[in-house]
Amino acid sequence: MRISLSCRPECVQKEAMAGQSMDIVAKVLEQQVLQSARLVEEQLDAELEKLEKMDEDELEKLKERRLEALKKAQKQKQEWLSKGHGEYREIPSEKDFFSEVKESKNVVCHFYRDSTFRCKILDKHLSALAKKHLETKFIKLNVEKAPFLTERLRIKVIPTMALVKDGKTKDYVVGFADLGNTDEFSTEVLEWRLGCADIINYSGNLLEPPTTGQKSGSKFTKVDKKTIRGKGYDSDSDSDDD
Repeated sequence: MRISLSCRPECVQKEAMAGQSMDIVAKVLEQQVLQSARLVEEQLDAELEKLEKMDEDELEKLKERRLEALKKAQKQKQEWLSKGHGEYREIPSEKDFFSEVKESKNVVCHFYRDSTFRCKILDKHLSALAKKHLETKFIKLNVEKAPFLTERLRIKVIPTMALVKDGKTKDYVVGFADLGNTDEFSTEVLEWRLGCADIINYSGNLLEPPTTGQKSGSKFTKVDKKTIRGKGYDSDSDSDDD
């Protein structure tokens, strides 16, 4: 039985063309990398040149400005710590809520109930974020000790986080709907959600939730960044989210 080999030159030609294309792509990538490296090198050279041209007085002024910035940052850190930032803690009553949000610019308050296991899931993530984001105060309040405040904010689903900026309730995170509709959401996802509300200093991409440590198939609701007042808030559920 004879097998036709008439296509062999054509196949060889296609392989050769593919190889040439790969070579071209590789060369383009190499040129881009080299160009980026040259830009970085030029920027570093420019900075070094500036430093070399500075006299002693200018260098001293630069040092003073940097030292002043460090002192200012350290002072701000100590002020936050003195107001209870840096730790996730429980406040005893709804009366304390008003004083807590009054003295801090950014506050995350977790309204919880002991019998709701999802509140314990949230506790773990909030504890980690409190240590990372000193610029924001993280507190929790038992809804059974805050009937007036719970009614005023129309909190019907447990857990609910009230996000307070400058003493005003700006946003809510109700249940886990904004966190992928799963109990296995990551701390990074919660951090992203709080960043969307501008309640923490978030350095990541606000347009898309992070995928690190996130369970595949998680579904996210669209986050609306408009201000939500407590008076206008309502929930789809009239019962606690057990």
